[in-house]
Formats: sequence, C-alpha cells, structure tokens
Amino acid sequence: MEHIAALLLVVSCSPDLSGCREIPAPTPLFEVFEDCQAELPQAIRTLAPKHPRLFAKCLEVDPALEDDYDQLTWNVLPNGTLEAKLSVSEVITASGTPDTSAHAH
Repeated sequence: MEHIAALLLVVSCSPDLSGCREIPAPTPLFEVFEDCQAELPQAIRTLAPKHPRLFAKCLEVDPALEDDYDQLTWNVLPNGTLEAKLSVSEVITASGTPDTSAHAH
C-alpha cells in the first residue's frame, strides 16, 4: 500500500463567508506533499466556476499516523484565510479508580 503524504482540502463559502462547506477535491490524496502543492492551483481553476468563494489547502500527513487520523478541523477566518489541521482523537479509557500515581506531594 502506498503512503499518503498530503490531503487536499477544498472549502466553498457563501459570498459573505457566513456558510462554508467541504467539497470534493479533484485529487484529494497525494503520496508527496509537493505534488499536492503543485495540483492546488489546477484544482482551484477546475472548481472556481461553480464555487466563487473557494479556499484550498494542502495538509501534511504523517505516514506513521495516516491510519489513525480521525479528525479534520477547519475554519475560514473573516480575512479569508483557511485554517485546517488533521489530528488523532485522544482515546479516553474508563477506569474504576482514579490514577493517583502521577501526583507528587
């Protein structure tokens, strides 16, 4: 299986940026981050006619975590900047007794 090095995120917004949603990228996954960066302008050109307010960003994928990523969070700021990140949820394990071994007195 090939490793994923980058994910192309594309977001379409209303003219006033009050409503934004993810839209499918022509090519969403890349084995090399630089390939994603090179594809980004073409993806915008392809999608722009149907989506006048379009934002796109390449997100680096850590190959060691590619199967663990389960959260993609993004936000379009009022100045038109797209912020985005991939992350791994913290797994919380239930325990009957609190762990007090880490407390120093």
